[in-house]
Amino acid sequence: MGDETHGSPAAAVFDALGGDYEKAFASSAAHRASLTWLLERLSPGSTVLDVGSGTGRPTAATLAGAGHKVLGVDVSPVMVEIASRQVPGAEFRCDDILRSPLPEGAYDAVCVYFSLLQMTRAEQEGLVRRLAAALRPGGLLVLATVPLDVEEFDGVFMGQPVRVTSFAAQDVIGMVREAGLTVEWEESTMFTPSHPEARPEPHLFLHCRNGGA
Repeated sequence: MGDETHGSPAAAVFDALGGDYEKAFASSAAHRASLTWLLERLSPGSTVLDVGSGTGRPTAATLAGAGHKVLGVDVSPVMVEIASRQVPGAEFRCDDILRSPLPEGAYDAVCVYFSLLQMTRAEQEGLVRRLAAALRPGGLLVLATVPLDVEEFDGVFMGQPVRVTSFAAQDVIGMVREAGLTVEWEESTMFTPSHPEARPEPHLFLHCRNGGA
């Protein structure tokens, strides 16, 4: 689940999880397939923004290892410290993406893997619009989330209390389309994180292109 929100709740969750989060999701074949889709379409030396970059693996590590320029932004200082150590070939910044500057047309690609779930619906919609605008014409956005119709649901994630907001799958697709993105490929799967307190959860991966040519 995601790690971007204003203030301390999300930072506290992911500070506590640390490297356990990476271990729990390391076996996600859908995440690896999503990164392969992106790598096959990026030009050499592309500039990529990784929103909610976590420990830096697998996303930033895979992209930086392929020669791309990666900036990871995460609200958790523990995650940023781990990522900076594990992926020295990328840059990481501890910041709230909702308030970070996002220059228009600055990135060839944006990754948003499970980074929205502790934002309000209005914040999610606004951020996706800003991320789409931050793409160059024809740029790529890959987004993964847990597609459930829930709003401010209090639950437990890997032993940590979380408040989750999300959309049903068709509404997530509608959100990215309204931001001016074209969905080129989508994948829905069930995944159980490798953690004793984790339960199976639906995952939706969207692979999108900015409408500009």
